[in-house]
Amino acid sequence: MQRFIIEMGMGNDQYGRDYTKAAARAIEDAIRHSSIPMFDALGVEHDRMEVRVTVGVQEPDAVDCAALASQLPRGRATVKAVAGGLNVTNPDTGNTTVIATAAVEAFLNPADISGR
Repeated sequence: MQRFIIEMGMGNDQYGRDYTKAAARAIEDAIRHSSIPMFDALGVEHDRMEVRVTVGVQEPDAVDCAALASQLPRGRATVKAVAGGLNVTNPDTGNTTVIATAAVEAFLNPADISGR
């Protein structure tokens, strides 16, 4: 498989300390700016694309990776959570804002493109 797209994004959950919600927003931020006319132009089906998402948060085990993968609109998706991101605590209230980062990578088998 050859990587042909990488998008980066950032998302947060300001009040719920919900790592999955922050990660979902980071993924959405990454893909929101993408438009890939290549599939239509080359006649390649979206299901030929492998999508690998890496999200960075302070508590990777708190991320529901399967739920995030099921929400991706195209391709065969996998999501993994790793240590990263940032937690910022408000010194006045003690509330913690969770900040997540995401890298969304798309891969295709070169044979799927070159045979067209």
